[in-house]
Amino acid sequence: MKKYIIITLLTFQGIFAQVQFVAQASKNSLGINERLRIDFAMNEDGDNFSPPAFEGFRIIGGPNQSVSYQWVNGRKSFEKTYSYYLIPIKKGTFLIKQASIEINGQVYKTNPIKITVGNAVAEERDPYAPYYQQQQQQTPTYAGKDGVHLVAEISNPNPYLNEPITVVYKIYVSNRSAVGGWKELANPKYKNFWSQNIDVKQLQIQQGKYQGEDYRFAVLRKTVLYPQKSGKLEIEPLTLDVEVEIPSGQADFFGRPIMKSGSKKVSAGAKVINVKPLPETGKPENFTGAVGNFDFKVIPSKTKLKNGESLDLNIIVSGKGNLKLFTLPKPIVPSSLETYDPVHKENVTTPLSGMTGSISDLYTIIPQYKGNYPIQPLTFSYFDLGSKTYKTITSQEINIEVLDGPTAANNDIVNTNSNKTKVASNATFGFIKLKTTLSEIKKSDFLGSGLFYGLLFLPFLLIPIIMAIRKKKEAIDGDVVGNRIKLSNKLAKKYLSEAKNQIANKEPFYIALEKAMHNFLKAKLHIETSEMSKDKITEILLSRKANPESVYSFIALTENCELARYAPSTSVTIQQDYDEAVEIISILEKQIS
Repeated sequence: MKKYIIITLLTFQGIFAQVQFVAQASKNSLGINERLRIDFAMNEDGDNFSPPAFEGFRIIGGPNQSVSYQWVNGRKSFEKTYSYYLIPIKKGTFLIKQASIEINGQVYKTNPIKITVGNAVAEERDPYAPYYQQQQQQTPTYAGKDGVHLVAEISNPNPYLNEPITVVYKIYVSNRSAVGGWKELANPKYKNFWSQNIDVKQLQIQQGKYQGEDYRFAVLRKTVLYPQKSGKLEIEPLTLDVEVEIPSGQADFFGRPIMKSGSKKVSAGAKVINVKPLPETGKPENFTGAVGNFDFKVIPSKTKLKNGESLDLNIIVSGKGNLKLFTLPKPIVPSSLETYDPVHKENVTTPLSGMTGSISDLYTIIPQYKGNYPIQPLTFSYFDLGSKTYKTITSQEINIEVLDGPTAANNDIVNTNSNKTKVASNATFGFIKLKTTLSEIKKSDFLGSGLFYGLLFLPFLLIPIIMAIRKKKEAIDGDVVGNRIKLSNKLAKKYLSEAKNQIANKEPFYIALEKAMHNFLKAKLHIETSEMSKDKITEILLSRKANPESVYSFIALTENCELARYAPSTSVTIQQDYDEAVEIISILEKQIS
């Protein structure tokens, strides 16, 4: 009797066992240079496994399939797992969407997983390396003498505000390894810095030391930075995906080492710059942010001229410093000299040591009256990095002599920003009208107008239209079969369009194409996915007067979609399968009655 009770309990336990299909990630937050493992596990064996698209990631291994059975105290447990190994393509927050599988005729889906990809982190040994090395012969990390490293060298980690610093990115490769190429995965954004990249026209391989060992290195990028904010500023890391070759540990017939190809993500790491503010002691009132070593000149094109002639006043700052990051002083001239907006010119080059050259503002000045007109001295202040003090340069006063023309009443001095012209006293109030002409404004009341009655009766006219629309909607909602057919048609078109967009990606293409064909059958044959079998599809299509040749082509294409996801194929084959699917669906749609 006890034996039968145990058998009965085991039977009921099997009946009420719950199917589980879950997705698990090795981590939910990782760096741009780290790997990620995604497991799709189920406790019952299933078929037609469909993985998500893994947007924002690249598959470097998988799917690896593992199955385990366990018997504990007479109780059987089963687990089947599909594992994928991924590397992120870019930074951001991504959603690993649902995977699906069919178990006992019912479709199950996993939970979506949110993954955050941030800046590169310090290199660590990848725990999943053996798995995806077997898949694609990738080498995730290379340490010691076979290493590849990316380094960012900062000229000055503690500069003043607007003092230039340089960042030089170097890639170090051990003498036993080789680099075939690389691509940038994350470019640094120099927030709160003015930046200028210096082109590296040709890579030059040099010998050097990295952590005390002999390495070859090349300079990849040079950047000049001017901090625009004091305090601790972070420079984001540069991250590369590098194709490398290292010794495999085996030798050929002649004793030469056999090289092994792979890829590695390297990062220069984030750098923190501690920017010192400029001192407040001794700061001049006219200081506009110039930092460096400069010369200041104010040069007129002429000082004697006739009425109607013009002169150019050139204000020039030259030297070495943040030439593009401050404003020049503006001249103060008498109101009798008409001054136009300046033409700004820059003759600046930016080598690795920082900006050098000159900037200038060229003012055109035209006198209106005869006389002598002084242009007040201009002052220019800057912070000298050599002496760590503020310096001020003052120009000489310039006297403009106008030889002829009308005589002005006075020579008041005004700022050059004012471009107003004088108005004669007898015309001061000429713009005010002395007589007013009034006209009557005709206005009709809204109450009792045609618009009033139209808006009043409009709701009553809309009631029959609303009732008719509502009845039509109820009829459409009540047609369950028709709505299901419309939905299947819509899904078939959607997945066929998605397949066309995924022609360049084999696996997503065949998944979408297979779903399009299934939804086409749902719409035309009124059957569900669980009822679909090749024999039943063939029988129903032939009974609906479909051409046997078209039916067999459809079945063959369905089988091809299942196999092509796991078999090698070319872009030509994928295009042919898509064209054939469009043609067969079009033919069957016309033939099925």
